[in-house]
Amino acid sequence: MYKLNQNETPLYNALMEYVDRDTIPFHVPGHKKGNGIDEEFKNFIGENPFKIDVTVFKLVDSLHHPTGPIKKAQELAADAYGSKAAFYSVNGTSGAIQGMILSVVGDGDKIIVPRNVHKSVTAGIILSGAVPVYMQPEVDKKVGIAHGVAPKTVEETLKKNPDAKAVLIINPTYYGVSTDIKEIADIVHSYDMPLIVDEAHGPHLSFNDRLPMSALNAGADMCAQSTHKIIGALTQMSLLHVNSDRIDINRVQQIMNLLQTTSPSYILMASMDCARRQIALHGKELLDSTIDLCNYARREINRIEGFYCFGEEVLGRPGSYAFDPTKLTITCTDLGITGYDLDMLLANDYHIQVELSDLYNVLAVGSFGDTKENIDALINALKQISKSISSTDKKKKTSFKDIPAVPKRILSPREAFNGEKESILIKDSVGKTSGEFLMAYPPGIPILCPGEIITQEIVHYVNDLKVAGLYVQGTEDPEVNYIKVLK
Repeated sequence: MYKLNQNETPLYNALMEYVDRDTIPFHVPGHKKGNGIDEEFKNFIGENPFKIDVTVFKLVDSLHHPTGPIKKAQELAADAYGSKAAFYSVNGTSGAIQGMILSVVGDGDKIIVPRNVHKSVTAGIILSGAVPVYMQPEVDKKVGIAHGVAPKTVEETLKKNPDAKAVLIINPTYYGVSTDIKEIADIVHSYDMPLIVDEAHGPHLSFNDRLPMSALNAGADMCAQSTHKIIGALTQMSLLHVNSDRIDINRVQQIMNLLQTTSPSYILMASMDCARRQIALHGKELLDSTIDLCNYARREINRIEGFYCFGEEVLGRPGSYAFDPTKLTITCTDLGITGYDLDMLLANDYHIQVELSDLYNVLAVGSFGDTKENIDALINALKQISKSISSTDKKKKTSFKDIPAVPKRILSPREAFNGEKESILIKDSVGKTSGEFLMAYPPGIPILCPGEIITQEIVHYVNDLKVAGLYVQGTEDPEVNYIKVLK
């Protein structure tokens, strides 16, 4: 299956060699193996992490010019996933996505993207100077979320924009739904165009056939994966894969060098090295257990009055081709409460923290770090919440609120972001050109992007999100009462 020995952890081993040598550090960081660290913090963390918090030198290699253990660690990651090359991203998948975009488009180039992209995609578009062409994803009004973009939509958009330089797709969505990524790859390649994929929520897909097809197996040219989200690397660690000759691997290295710090955390990178070993050697059995546990949770949640946790029944529609069962989207509209209300009840009354909440749902992310005890705690909390809500309140079902239409764009995102702006009240901004983002985070999908005309529909929708308690962000004003518009 693998060409390389996936038991190896070259970067972690190099760091252990450094520790075993009992080296005297006259290099940064200044805490010098933890000797200079605040005592309370060190007592909590323990001493070992500080021993491998090092800087660039020959034994441990350089992320910007890898020739030793980092180079070998990245080769092992490429081998594990079946890509031509893999790059460590210490800036998370946001940094990997920006690197991916900058590798395929430049100033004035068109890039075709779904509207429900993460804000890092728009950030990459701003950095590159590219012009986005938006595709509408398929919206599921039963649960109030967007699924994938249908292959037909991709084909129709390409016919209208054959001069585009690349297509970006999400696989799977935050909520675990995948479109037919293989068919989309074939369509995009028929235009001799690269397909790049935001696979933030799919670093585990390659390792179990009960999961949707991965972007790499579908033939995507590049993809970015959040290895800290599912498979055990520490927060901030992600992978950027190159998978075809349409992409210049050397240019990707140079782009990543522009975007990433010259002082990457070796603690984080070592966690990636070991997480890759774990998923490569034991991924199938670990994911089998995770999938079984999450399917058990889904069955039990669907027996609780007022809750709905979707599964494969959402498939078979445009944009909904495959489903990742490790995602538990818990819809609570039949209880007459919002997802934010449920989020707060779980967090404050039961000390259960979910991944995100929206107007209609909370999302619980499953992984092989879960236990049946913790799953049962979630199920029992939901049972108690259901019982605590009166039958009168349960009749106040939350109605579906349409996401505002994509507004007209009159400037590229970069032109608007860098343009001369003034701050005005959002309620007075209708008809103005936005110089900022508006989005609920998580999931970080823009309602409004720089360069777009602000509509009354958007203003009402943002106000509804704020009233519901959701975390709206993107503006310089932390209260999101003001927005910067182009003068």
